[in-house]
Amino acid sequence: MLSILMPVYNERERVDRAIAEVLATELPTEFELIVVNDGSTDGTAEVLRSGGSWDGRVRLVEHATNLGKGAAVKTALEQARGEYAAIFDADLEYEPADLARLMPPLLDGRANACFGVRAFDGYTSHSFLFVLGNKGVTLAANILFNVYLHDIMTCQKMMRTEVFRSLALQSRGFSIEPEIAARLVQRGERIFEVPVHYRARATDEGKKLTALDGFRVIATLVRCRFSKP
Repeated sequence: MLSILMPVYNERERVDRAIAEVLATELPTEFELIVVNDGSTDGTAEVLRSGGSWDGRVRLVEHATNLGKGAAVKTALEQARGEYAAIFDADLEYEPADLARLMPPLLDGRANACFGVRAFDGYTSHSFLFVLGNKGVTLAANILFNVYLHDIMTCQKMMRTEVFRSLALQSRGFSIEPEIAARLVQRGERIFEVPVHYRARATDEGKKLTALDGFRVIATLVRCRFSKP
């Protein structure tokens, strides 16, 4: 079974559709959806508590205050019952059907972790600086850890749950994404990568990443490189 981990913060306009799209997706295995409301203040909590038309595959966990994406992912991971676990955000930038692309390398034993790689073409890019920043932090990771990955900041990451839980993850915010990649590499895992669909939303649509997050990512990578996993 696959456990899909969905951290949610202030996504009132999108979360109901995001959950519905995940539930309507056909995957190679049964799955559960663990939604963590990370202290939302915009009415997201009320939308989630209403339950929409969701079925028993959805479980809701709530943080009383906003603790950050990393904290929400770790809370969801604690609740996971599946053999595999995947992060899937509620912002509708990714397509849930692409989760099926990440599963074959895990199901056939080729890898314990698989990342979805974004193309960043003209239609789907947030901005030139956003794409440049993403490529810059990925390059930094490749240099620091002597690997060749294409997209460490992708939010579509899937791995064996036991492997996920074994990672020494400390980040409470967006830096959880590069930290996962770094700790997997330090653990000796070979990360399989597959292309996925992506459409970045604009800042006025609720895009939360800022330039400051880029510096936090670099700091996280350096911390991981020079600390024991």
